[in-house]
Amino acid sequence: MTKTARDMADVMLSREDAQQQNRVNLRNTLKRELDKVESEYPDADVVVEGSLPAVQIQANRMLNSVFQNLLSNAIQHNDKATPELSVSAAACDERATVCIADNGPGVPDGQKEEIFGKGEKGLDSSGTGLGLYLVQHLVTHYGGEVWVEDNDPEGAVFVVELPLVN
Repeated sequence: MTKTARDMADVMLSREDAQQQNRVNLRNTLKRELDKVESEYPDADVVVEGSLPAVQIQANRMLNSVFQNLLSNAIQHNDKATPELSVSAAACDERATVCIADNGPGVPDGQKEEIFGKGEKGLDSSGTGLGLYLVQHLVTHYGGEVWVEDNDPEGAVFVVELPLVN
């Protein structure tokens, strides 16, 4: 929660180092965040589907916050004894797409857009309601999009689409 608040402050205060964009390796960023979440949540079952593309994204050091928030949310808001996450990524047509799927309770259709709003959180959430707002803000800042879909047979899939560096 403290890291999310600090990241949010960096973004909102427009600190120069938080806004400047460079080339960021998507695979390395995802691997770092996957290693962290596996270490912090050893009871979760985290699987990477296929290989992660070694592509460059125009972003900054805050890109890790996007994936840190999505991965930890998928575990923290999971109602199963063993949270299951499936992460996949692909690059095609000048865009990279990352999907983070879980086996949790999912997101009701009426909340799929609202959950990215500032201060929005689920009924049983003990969070600040800033994590997904930060995700949305950063992804948009990078020229990308983020949304949530239903996972089959249960859970949610958060999809992040980001432009590749030419």
